[in-house]
Amino acid sequence: MPQFTAKILSHGNAHNPGWTGGDSILADSGTEQLEFIALSQRTGDPKYQKKVENVIIELNKTFPADGLLPIYINPHRGTSSYSTITFGAMGDSFYEYLLKVWIQGNKTADVKHYREMWETSMKGLLSLVRRTTSSSFTYICEKNGDSLHDKMDGLACFAPGMIALGSLGYGPEESQKFLSLAEELAWTCYNFYQSTPTKLAGENYFFHSGQDMSVGTSWNILRPETVESLFYLWRLTGSKTYQEWGWNIFQAFEKNSRIESGYVGLKDVNRDVKDNMMQSFFLAETLKYLYLLFSPSSVISLDEWVFNTEAHPIGIMTRHDNSIGCMAGRKVGELMIRILFLF
Repeated sequence: MPQFTAKILSHGNAHNPGWTGGDSILADSGTEQLEFIALSQRTGDPKYQKKVENVIIELNKTFPADGLLPIYINPHRGTSSYSTITFGAMGDSFYEYLLKVWIQGNKTADVKHYREMWETSMKGLLSLVRRTTSSSFTYICEKNGDSLHDKMDGLACFAPGMIALGSLGYGPEESQKFLSLAEELAWTCYNFYQSTPTKLAGENYFFHSGQDMSVGTSWNILRPETVESLFYLWRLTGSKTYQEWGWNIFQAFEKNSRIESGYVGLKDVNRDVKDNMMQSFFLAETLKYLYLLFSPSSVISLDEWVFNTEAHPIGIMTRHDNSIGCMAGRKVGELMIRILFLF
């Protein structure tokens, strides 16, 4: 497993931060594959791809039956440490990349194991899904040991888009089941916004005893995950409902976060107290997905591109793992030309 803190000036040895107890973080370890595989494809050097795929190989050796991994992983043994299972902070993009590497590789046999791992994880996700008793909001619990906690991060609102995108790989019945789940979760995430006076979502929400949502951590830092999911659902269903929801969220940003020099977050979504900071992902992701939500489907077509976790498009290329080292330059050149003319 990779370690993510390096003292380069002293000895260059990588290590994990002390607050993880020396463990690697699941989302960190599983969110490098798209980029490093693309780097090997573009340079013809397989070493980058091998490094990041070794992580998946090790995790797959002890992959649980429900496909759910705790957020802390021992960097030496590749085994899970006792910790939270979540589709929110520190877990989220591991599951996202299992699906997206399969898409990046054009869904061929070379990347089939990524899809298989992802489908296993989706079975596990279903075991975490609950619905509130009054308004039937669908949400994804967190898990500690055998205990479920009725808490959902706003970060987990990437999941509706991921599930919708992944539904295309199932047969008709399963595909509809997962697409319906994605739509239900997106409704919940949209209501994270609609439930506050500012119409901006807090950082996380609680569902006490199955009752309707209440905001936990109440800041908003301009996160993109909900509008990301709205983008995917609009592309895949054509329903203008998702554009309407996205427009309402954008208007809330305009009303509460817009200042003369840009946009800022809120310290409290219930009181409209600004935090004087514009996060980098607001430009890279939030506004990009809002722009694409109102653009033709041909703009960064999902048939040709896959977005990494920071919303940067990476070209879909059929994998030829045995011949990466002698890859023909023409294909790489064609891809680079497409990238240059994309923006």
